[in-house]
Amino acid sequence: MRGSRNNDWVKVGCFGIAAATALTAAGAAHAVPSPTTSGSFHGSTWTATSNIVGVTSTATVAGGGDSRYLANKRKYSGVVTLIMNEGAAGSFICSGSLLNRSTVLTAGHCVSKGAGTANPISTTVYFNDHKVDTQNFLDPTSIAIGVKSYHVNRRYTGEVIDQNDIAVLRLSKLAPKSAMTYGLYTGGDLTGADYNIAGYGARSNVGGDAGSNLGVGRLRQGDNRFDFRLGDAAFGGFFAGKKSGGFFGKAATDYSFISDFDNGLAANDASCKLAGAFGAGGPQFCNLGRGPSEVSSAGGDSGGPQFVDGKVASVTSYGLTFGKAFGDIDNKLNNSFGEYNGFVPTYIHTGFINGVPEPASWAMLVAGFGLVGTMARRRRVAVAA
Repeated sequence: MRGSRNNDWVKVGCFGIAAATALTAAGAAHAVPSPTTSGSFHGSTWTATSNIVGVTSTATVAGGGDSRYLANKRKYSGVVTLIMNEGAAGSFICSGSLLNRSTVLTAGHCVSKGAGTANPISTTVYFNDHKVDTQNFLDPTSIAIGVKSYHVNRRYTGEVIDQNDIAVLRLSKLAPKSAMTYGLYTGGDLTGADYNIAGYGARSNVGGDAGSNLGVGRLRQGDNRFDFRLGDAAFGGFFAGKKSGGFFGKAATDYSFISDFDNGLAANDASCKLAGAFGAGGPQFCNLGRGPSEVSSAGGDSGGPQFVDGKVASVTSYGLTFGKAFGDIDNKLNNSFGEYNGFVPTYIHTGFINGVPEPASWAMLVAGFGLVGTMARRRRVAVAA
């Protein structure tokens, strides 16, 4: 589809749904079809579709992959796989992070189509020990725990680009003690901050030159930088969501944070090119990346964490390309060099996240309601007498 400020290609995708072949290989029956949507704003049209790729290969080491992207250290033991079951419609994969032994943080779109509702028939969370590269989430050593309750941010619209695309899941039993838990980063604006990202999404055997072309289910990690947010003053409100319809839709987008996938070449420096179209530039937007450790998120990484100072600063939400004229190396939305990753920051959602009651709190609340009801009934009896 044609689009963007200069009528070049615009494509958007969120990172929850994996390819059917990948899920079948991993043991799931089949994948939920990827929904596609499109829209236009001021003559520009965009297309969105629900669907860790390194600079070099993220295949298994035995298959020629680069070991720098492996995540077999204890610090990633709380990064989990989520498998959502939608019955006859199929199953799909997302990622998440363990906040405490009963709570997983993920993206809203992994479990909801918006309006504060949760859609899966069931969700299973897999905890892995990552001792060897060949493991995936269905390895016999994995520990599977069901989800007891879903808590989706009530402001999440179900649109692809939405700063409220975040959810909290309560486990049906406590996570294994071996799994690490993570705090929330509350340091404010993420612009210019370096982060470490982890997830179980699609990988590549050739790196960012061709984007994702391998299956999901093996945890990978890498580095990148938050370049800007869509509400950055440099864009003059151009990408803002509006109730009447903004560039990407009606959802709030100002605090949707963006990183680009650099390969060290100015020709594929997507953030620099986009800012240039608005007469902006400088080191905030124009840099050539983190070198070999740089990665992009991909399908299946949705809901996975971005760590700043060891704390969860955001969750993976979507992918975006403005096409070859803005740096995309192959003009396809496939997690290749010159594309963007979109993230939902946790610092604007601490009230929501911390406000989800612990299971024990729910029990006390219910008991409290019961006590109030009993006292009320006793008062009514006394009056009747």
